[in-house]
Amino acid sequence: MATIHIDNRACKADPKQNLLHACLSLGFNLPYFCWHPAMGSVGACRQCAVKQFKDEKDAHGKIVMACMTPAAEGTRISIQDPEAVAFRAGIIEGMMVNHPHDCPVCDEGGHCHLQDMTVMTGHDYRRYSFLKRTFRNQYLGPLVNHEMNRCIQCYRCVRFYREYAGGRDFDVFGLRDQVYFGRQADGVLENEFSGNLVEVCPTGVFTDKTLKRHYTRKWDMQMAPSVCVHCGLGCNTTPGERYGMLRQIVTRYNREVNGYFLCDRGRYGYEFVNSNRRIRQAHIIRDKNTASITKAEAIQHLASLVVQGSRAIGIGSPRASLESNFLLRALVGPDHFYAGVDDHQYRLVLTMLDILRTGPCRSPSLREVELSDAVLILGEDVANVAPRMALSLRQSVRQQPMQSSDKIHIPRWDDHAVREALQDAKGPLFIASSGSTRLDDVATRTYHAAPDDVARLGFAIAHLLDESAPEVPDLPADLPALAAEIAQALRKAQRPLVISGSSCNSEAVIQAAANVARALRMTGLPAGLSFTAPECNSFGLALLGGTPLSQAFTAVRDGAVDAIVILENDLYRRASAQSVDA
Repeated sequence: MATIHIDNRACKADPKQNLLHACLSLGFNLPYFCWHPAMGSVGACRQCAVKQFKDEKDAHGKIVMACMTPAAEGTRISIQDPEAVAFRAGIIEGMMVNHPHDCPVCDEGGHCHLQDMTVMTGHDYRRYSFLKRTFRNQYLGPLVNHEMNRCIQCYRCVRFYREYAGGRDFDVFGLRDQVYFGRQADGVLENEFSGNLVEVCPTGVFTDKTLKRHYTRKWDMQMAPSVCVHCGLGCNTTPGERYGMLRQIVTRYNREVNGYFLCDRGRYGYEFVNSNRRIRQAHIIRDKNTASITKAEAIQHLASLVVQGSRAIGIGSPRASLESNFLLRALVGPDHFYAGVDDHQYRLVLTMLDILRTGPCRSPSLREVELSDAVLILGEDVANVAPRMALSLRQSVRQQPMQSSDKIHIPRWDDHAVREALQDAKGPLFIASSGSTRLDDVATRTYHAAPDDVARLGFAIAHLLDESAPEVPDLPADLPALAAEIAQALRKAQRPLVISGSSCNSEAVIQAAANVARALRMTGLPAGLSFTAPECNSFGLALLGGTPLSQAFTAVRDGAVDAIVILENDLYRRASAQSVDA
């Protein structure tokens, strides 16, 4: 840790961070707009100005931007210096010249970063009395609303969308003294992380269009910590509710999981909760008619069906919580609890679980995925099955090239300088799958083939890394060279990672991924092995155990079942309609 002096107060700070990060971490109030902890610094807004002094004898000092200055040992700065205060006040006033000052009707009102910073800076009076610059807003699709007149040109949106998330249909356009952030033409934003524009924008330029249908100010909503239900990654979320209706879902920061960002599926896929098709009261069929009953009557009726000695079975669900599955299992007994998934898919999940329990490597967090410097994806479309992991993989391809910027002493938080130094250099990312994926644009090599051929490639890579691994005979002519290239890249890495899953419905692909990870561990590398789950609680259901679903159908056909309890599941998705109907 380095010792820095802030307004004559000695403080400890991380020398690998900039002064703005250090000041905010230490609890000092210093306004900012363009800096973002996940995206680093570009020095665009000039709002974090401080006075820096050479030493304790320097009474004059100079104005510097805190986000562009390292927190080096012995640094002396003043946030409260009158010249720095006046500089920041002038900057915020210039930013607000063309702002519409429409807080009462702005969706961001009440949780707006711009509001917080103007109050902090003391800007509360407008002296500008001329015509304001105005823009035409764009249609950006059904999820994100666009109000360009509120823009303060912090560049966060375009930096996230293009540089961090890899989108190409959104950019910054300039004409004379006017800067415009949007698409070349009206249209739906194509990137699967476009909803993060709402959160990274410090003003109300980008707002949640789905919230407009049932808008509620933030202070009127009840909010609680939760976990996303749309894939198996467990991204942390904060849902907001009012009057019994779910209104919005926003990111809940978790450094080891999703960090500051969510995919659009997790952010916007919530309105099924409010569907009028949901069953909101217990019902029973009497004389072929459906009748409503109370909760107490429902519990009493269910209890009569599963009394001791009855032949009741329970069918669990990979979408239900661990608690719900466990209680159903306890209700009917472990021998009468069935996994509510297709038998083959269940076997694949059990295989992945067994590999993670007894296998060669630990499963990394999303933060560790982001820090991996060589990645092999076998048989999985990560952007579709686990979107937030795909965003982490886009950051992982920067890890190996960033070692060159470290050598010329460019700090990693100086984002623009690092990108200038790296240009288009990318680290090794190899994708072997049955079709094209959204990550192909950053991949070093892609190999599209049938699952069996993908598995053969994986086994060949494992053999090249470790001769004790099984050899693969009769490889197609193009595979040995590709396998050798991948093996060499993984061997040279400091933190290699192998990713696979059940999308190919192939146990061989899963075993091949495990073999590659095992071979890497045999060479002494701290390799990671990550399996994507098909549904949000597939692994949880597998950990609880349960009899394969097909045996539940057999038991019913044999007349061994009096009652069935189906937990949060649609069996028509798990088996043939004929079997379910019967």
